[in-house]
Amino acid sequence: MQHLEEKLAHLIRTVDELNEVVTRQQSEIDRLTYRVQMLMEQEARRQQEGTGGVVIGDERPPHY
Repeated sequence: MQHLEEKLAHLIRTVDELNEVVTRQQSEIDRLTYRVQMLMEQEARRQQEGTGGVVIGDERPPHY
């Protein structure tokens, strides 16, 4: 019986630790999702205003 109680205590502790990890990860996901949304909105405003952007990779600038 004591062996089962020890196992149960260990499992409860493990579940609590995993819960903390998942909670931290969800907070990070929420923060990153917010930042990506802000960047997408900022880029959409730039495109509407026609104020250029960053040339990525081998993309040719518009004056070529």
